[in-house]
Amino acid sequence: MLEDESGRVRLTGPFLQSELLVTGCIVAVMGTENANGDFEVIDSKIPDLPKHPPASTDSHASTSKGQKVAIVSGLNITGTSDNSLALDMLMEWLLGESASPELQASAAQITRLIIAGDSLAEANPLNSRDDHLPNASTSGKKASHKKYGYDSASYDPAPVLQLDLLLATLLPSIPVTLLPGASDPANVSLPQQPLHAALFPRSRAYAAAASVANPAVNTSAKAAKQNVRVEDAGTFHPTTNPTLFSIGDNLFLGSGGQTIDDISKYISECTPLELMEYTLRWRLVAPTAPDTLWCYPYQSADPFVLRDGRCPHVYFVGNQAHFATTIVSGHDGQKVRCISVPKFSETGQVVLLDLESLEIEIVRFDVFEQPI
Repeated sequence: MLEDESGRVRLTGPFLQSELLVTGCIVAVMGTENANGDFEVIDSKIPDLPKHPPASTDSHASTSKGQKVAIVSGLNITGTSDNSLALDMLMEWLLGESASPELQASAAQITRLIIAGDSLAEANPLNSRDDHLPNASTSGKKASHKKYGYDSASYDPAPVLQLDLLLATLLPSIPVTLLPGASDPANVSLPQQPLHAALFPRSRAYAAAASVANPAVNTSAKAAKQNVRVEDAGTFHPTTNPTLFSIGDNLFLGSGGQTIDDISKYISECTPLELMEYTLRWRLVAPTAPDTLWCYPYQSADPFVLRDGRCPHVYFVGNQAHFATTIVSGHDGQKVRCISVPKFSETGQVVLLDLESLEIEIVRFDVFEQPI
């Protein structure tokens, strides 16, 4: 089905069998109308990659030699000792307090940590104390609920407290950009808003008074002319999902994984990395929104469209099953480093990105159990 402001028409023809398209794609088609009133497609055209933003003339912004960015996703903090050892190893390595001298030298080059969604595991209600009584099911007692504040009998603050402690330990030494994910306490509709400062009583002291991170992929020509740098304010940057921000001369586009996961439900033959390339060439980060992926009802413009001057240099998607990376090239010489970031809680992998060469390095943390 092809739809625009004038109406909609059904697309048919064998040509469509060779094209990968999903609902919401930006596409132009050429063909003729057949006797049934359908549009017989003989060729199509997608927008392809937009143009890169102009290089900054600020000498401070363009200094990226020897600097690296660490990207991790899917910490899935539970507040228990299940994954605390791997998180402690990650924190000590980032602070240069563990590993070999070679790895410590590599960690010393990390100038930013990006956490790409699902920092907290999905919440499960705590068992009531009455559940352990022998006649709990027949006692007829009704559970009392607090009208104001949270009920400590049904809410476990341990995961949030552990995440806040982890961030507060890192922030004096390394800036952190935090994206929400599907399991985090944020709104479901895209773009997800930054995690609330009330969740981080220790870490919020390192955040800027006013966030300068883009609220989503830019929605206007005026916003497209801006080149906002998140490193100019504070060291703690809770941002949206998806998000668009710059570090030096490199423009970063990232999401917590929902945009690619939703497309994967309908296209099983493509890898997440291939779907990332398609979203870049469609110039649309979330093509399935709002049909099968919830988003805010924007009327004037689609916030997920990539306009000219907003082609990222680095495109990462978190919470994927496996690590993968590639370089996507455009017709005007654009090059985008695409990164499929795996879940740390399952793989123990952290992605290291060199800001100058955009080369990738993988660091893995494993916890081995000693046999009895």
